[in-house]
Amino acid sequence: MSDWKVGAVVGTAGTLLDAIFATVHFESEGDAYYRKFIDAGKPVIYVLWHGRLLPLAYRHRNQGVVGLISRSKDGAYLTGALERWGFGAVRGSSSRGGMEALRGLVRETRKGHSLAITPDGPRGPRQKLKTGVLVAAQLSGLPIIPVSATADRGWWPERWDRFLVPKPFARVRIRYAPAVWVPRDAAEAELETIGGNLEALLNHMTAELDAD
Repeated sequence: MSDWKVGAVVGTAGTLLDAIFATVHFESEGDAYYRKFIDAGKPVIYVLWHGRLLPLAYRHRNQGVVGLISRSKDGAYLTGALERWGFGAVRGSSSRGGMEALRGLVRETRKGHSLAITPDGPRGPRQKLKTGVLVAAQLSGLPIIPVSATADRGWWPERWDRFLVPKPFARVRIRYAPAVWVPRDAAEAELETIGGNLEALLNHMTAELDAD
């Protein structure tokens, strides 16, 4: 895929999204769960479902966060969009370049960057957690901050992740949960337990936000 094509699509879409988000009203709860780390100069790992990425990326724009983005065609567009909002990107996924991507993420944390990982990406199943985020937390020693979002008005395209795009003048609600820690010496059984609990928490948060 040519760079000019990616740039043209990202520029056009980015301008439109900036205009939409300029009208959006954001409300959030649980900010203290991540702020206490950020204010102390310590990075975190934000964990969110792929379908809720857009409003959360806009909310955390220009904060030096680094995202894990797949090497797919869609990933190229997403990388361009996130870079427009001040994010860094490490390319890779569980299916392509997984270990290399994990090493890249850990290097970014050592530079002081927080991470954003969608553990059901890049192709699903929707809202099912893959273990890469747990390994990243285990290797880096950083806290995982679960976060989700919803909108009272939005487009929900018929694709695997139901990728939320808020409509103009929408009210976007964001919820953060307390930090989840992955012990450095956690064995496979413990990782499975932590992963199962984290998946359930994210799904519960998302369902509650959507229901309100």
